[in-house]
This record gives sequence, C-alpha cells and structure tokens, in this order.
Amino acid sequence: MQFALTEEQALIQDTARRFAESELAPHAAAMEAADGRARYLAGLKQLAELGFMGLNVDPEFGGTGAGVVAFSVAVTEIARACAATAVAMSVNNLVGEVIQSIGSDAQKRRYIEPLCNGTHPCGSFCLSEAGAGSDPSRMSTRAARDGDGWVLNGTKMWISSAEYAGFFVVWAVTDPNAPPGKGISCFLVDADNPGVTIGRAEHKMGQRASSTNPVVLEDCRVGADAMLGQENAGFRIAVGELTGGRIGIGSLALGVGGAAIDFARRYVTEREQFGQRIADFQGIQFTLADTYTNLEAARLLVLHAAWLKENGQPYMKAASMAKLFASEKANRACYDALQLMGGAGYTEEYPLERYARDVRVTTIYEGTSEIQRVIIARELLKEVS
Repeated sequence: MQFALTEEQALIQDTARRFAESELAPHAAAMEAADGRARYLAGLKQLAELGFMGLNVDPEFGGTGAGVVAFSVAVTEIARACAATAVAMSVNNLVGEVIQSIGSDAQKRRYIEPLCNGTHPCGSFCLSEAGAGSDPSRMSTRAARDGDGWVLNGTKMWISSAEYAGFFVVWAVTDPNAPPGKGISCFLVDADNPGVTIGRAEHKMGQRASSTNPVVLEDCRVGADAMLGQENAGFRIAVGELTGGRIGIGSLALGVGGAAIDFARRYVTEREQFGQRIADFQGIQFTLADTYTNLEAARLLVLHAAWLKENGQPYMKAASMAKLFASEKANRACYDALQLMGGAGYTEEYPLERYARDVRVTTIYEGTSEIQRVIIARELLKEVS
C-alpha cells in the first residue's frame, strides 16, 4: 500500500478538516443539549452537500465514489470536532454500501440517492437486540410470510440515529427452524411504516447529539421487494456490515484521541508549575511521546484495513486489529490528555471531558474489544490449520 494519500484523498481530508473546524467544533458542546438537534441535523445536511454521506458509493447512485481510504480520513477529521456527527456519517456510508452491494436495481434507485443527498438525514441499521448484541445470530425478531409480503415483529436496541433515519436495514429470523445464523434475512423498512415505533432516546454517557433508540416492529408489513439480498442469507450481510463498520469506528476513535492529546499538548506548553512549563518535565514528555506513537500506529492500522477493503482484498483480521488498537489507544489518549490538564481538564470549560465521554463507547459498539480479540485469534488460527 501507499503511505501517502492521493491528491483526491488529501483534498477530501482537507475539506473535512476545514468543515469540522468551522462548522462543527464551535457547536459540538451545544449540540449535546436538548435544543441542539436542529444544529446537529444541519451539520448532517451540510455533509451530504459536500458528498461525505456517500463517499464510497458509486456516483451512478448519487455517491462520491472516492473510496474507503478517503472515507476513513474524512471520518477521522469530522470526529476531531464532533464524534456524534462522525458516527452518523460512518453508519450512513455503510448503509449506502450495503444496498449498493446486494440490493436490487430498484432498491438502489429508491434508497441510495436520498441517503447521499440529504433528503434523509441518515439511514440506520437495526441489528442488535436486548439478548443479541455480540451474538446477533441469536436474535428473536421474526419475519413471517403474509401473502406476497412479510410481517415483522420484534424490538431492536441501541439503534444509532433512529430518530433521524429515513429508513432502516432490519434483520429478522425468516426460518426459525434453521440453526442460529442460518435462517436470518434482511429487509429495507421505511421509517414512516405504521408498524415502526421509535422508542425513547437513551440517556448516554457520551455522543449525546447522536440519538440512540429502541426500534419496535409491531405487525410491520413490507412487500416482497423489501427483502435485501437472498432469503435466509442475511447473517452474512450482518457480518460484512460489521467488518466494514470497524474501519469507520477505528477512524472515529483516532480522531477523538488525536483531538484530545493535541489540546493537552498546547495546554502543557502554557501552564506553569514549580517555576517552569509543565511541558519541560520529562514525565509529561514521555506521556506525549508514547501517546503520539500509539496513535500513529493506530492510524497506519486503520489505513491498512481501509486500503485492503478498497482494493478488494480480505480485510476482516485487519479491520478487527485496527478497531481494537485504535479504540483502546484513543481511550488511553483521552484519559492521559485529561490527566495532563489536571483539574482544568475535568471541567466543562475545556473539551477534554467531552472527548473522554465520547471515546468510551468506541471499545463497545461495532463489536467490543473482547469480540475483536476473538475474531483476530480465530483468523490467526485459520491461517495455520
């Protein structure tokens, strides 16, 4: 792989950086409040206008077609300013990719362009359930045949951007007699379907501007043309979506961790104790050296996984390694940055407390750190068996 970005990738990165600094960073804290929704949605609309809501989607369907590496560096820059915006952007891109990959021509025409141009603020995946998080093969949501269509019943949990989504990619069991993971299908369900109810938003520790809700499907009727891909082949779609999503979350974590340590680095050059700058103490310098080294290693892992995916090569192990390392080192970076700032970092006057709250979930969603280690170990053992 090439370590240098192409001219197009560098332009997208620079555009994302300038947009994040001018349009997101000044409002990121305010968007967490109850009255911050309009500003948050305005940011998503602006991202669509820039082409960032479909970076890896073919221009034929309204996307940018810039590729996975461009998507990764853009998510990192957006996350430096607002992780809640970055996660919506990441999920939205993946929704578009999934439909482009396995959807019918009619599905692509109907759903992808509104997703990319901002007609829909975003799309959402409905996979996780209360009893099926790390193991989605054990989901209980059912889809039963009804004439030439289907009726869906069940409750999905922790659905990112549910309140803002124009439609959902929903997984449901279509063959309850099949072994776990073998009888699951995937459906496209419009948010205004009368069988869809969006539950109360979760009160989260971080990324508060991004809504996270249960989605209740109650006698939710869809036509036969709502099925995405082949019947009973939906679990393979879910595995693929999660694998690609790990590149997005690794990129997001990298942005938050980088923003935190950059802020603290500037602070320690200005703050004085014992008659000298904090930055002059060797202990502080070692913390900075270790943190930036870890984040640089994380960046290379994330870009390697993105490059593999973009070039059609196997990337499951690489994506899990990137997500695991980037999310854990970004968490460490945020907490070390807060520590470097002392009591000041613990106050809402500075963004460190928000970075620390926002980064925490990156070791949980799109597959926990524990699940990443399971995947990595499984892939390593497959290589020698």
